[in-house]
Amino acid sequence: MRIDVLTIFPEYLGPLRAALLGKAADRGLIDVAVHDLRQWTHDVHRAVDDSPYGGGPGMVMKPDVWGEALDAVCTEDDEGRVPRLVVPTPAGHPFTQATARRLATEPRLVFACGRYEGIDQRVVEDARRRMAVDEVSIGDYVLVGGEAAVLVMVEAVARLLPGVLGNTASAEQDSFSDGLLEGPCYTRPEQWRGLSVPAVLRSGDHAAISRWRRDQAIERTFHRRPDLLEAMSEDQFDPRDRALLATLRRTTG
Repeated sequence: MRIDVLTIFPEYLGPLRAALLGKAADRGLIDVAVHDLRQWTHDVHRAVDDSPYGGGPGMVMKPDVWGEALDAVCTEDDEGRVPRLVVPTPAGHPFTQATARRLATEPRLVFACGRYEGIDQRVVEDARRRMAVDEVSIGDYVLVGGEAAVLVMVEAVARLLPGVLGNTASAEQDSFSDGLLEGPCYTRPEQWRGLSVPAVLRSGDHAAISRWRRDQAIERTFHRRPDLLEAMSEDQFDPRDRALLATLRRTTG
């Protein structure tokens, strides 16, 4: 996968070359390029923003600078394909694990990091004339820029690519992979500060362990993210799941 990031703070994206993502890049699994948006400015001050039409606080990122940048970066590949543009914004659709899985199927992604009050909306409208565009939000809060959101999204997407994780089962069993939060996990030592690893995990009974993990995931999701359970269809639950949910509703009612 090819990933391009446009930003006025290229140094902010340094973590894209570290840890798991850095190793994936070294192995040729992802190709990441970070571009300084200011290279497409033409004035002595290298300005990327201006005051908003209609008044109001803050500044808005200029469409002419962004337009040139996207024209330069979002070119067709050898097969005539253009990348998918991802714009982080608190006004966007929620970024979920399902979003990450969908983006992981794309050969090329371009991320546009906004700042100030945001990017002139015409940039997105113009981009949609020639490529798919996703305006996405990583949560119901506001950051000072899109860079932190891009770090989150790139890691969420990249770890789903074949070969990036050492153990493919890790991605398959993570929180949200089946609509539920992941349950608790444990490692050695068996006893620590008076706390024990649950006996079932030491039993060697794989069926019992699988059932325990499923029960724990359902219970954790019930208490912490009931909205996820509500979004799941009835056929995603087996009879044991339904019995557990009935007990949880009755005892917490």
